[in-house]
Amino acid sequence: MEHGEPFLRLIFYRSENGVEPVREWLKELRREDRKAVGEDIKTAQFGWPLGMPLIRKIEKGIWEVRSNITDGIARTFFTVEKNTMVLLHGFVKKSRETPPNELHTARRRLRNILGG
Repeated sequence: MEHGEPFLRLIFYRSENGVEPVREWLKELRREDRKAVGEDIKTAQFGWPLGMPLIRKIEKGIWEVRSNITDGIARTFFTVEKNTMVLLHGFVKKSRETPPNELHTARRRLRNILGG
C-alpha cells in the first residue's frame, strides 16, 4: 500500500455540459475491471513518471494507462498539467492498433483543456 500523498492529483475531463466521459465509461465496466483500471491509475498517480508496461507515451501531452481486464485491454488516455493527471478518454482495445477515432477523441479533449 502506498504511503503519503500521490505525486499527481487526479481529475476527470469534464465536457462543457458537465459530463465526465471517463467516469461514465468506468461505470459501464464490470466491477472487477473497474477495480483493475482504478488500481493502475492509482499506481500511475503515486509512481509518476512511469513507463512500460503500465504507461506509454502516445504523443506530446498524451499518455495511456494500459490495464488488463476481462475483455482484453483497457486504455485510459490522460495528460499531465502541472501536478494534475487529467483522464481524457477510456476504451477497451479490441485490435493491435489504437483506433484513430479513440486518439482523436483524446486530442480533442486535450485541446479543450488547453483552450485551443
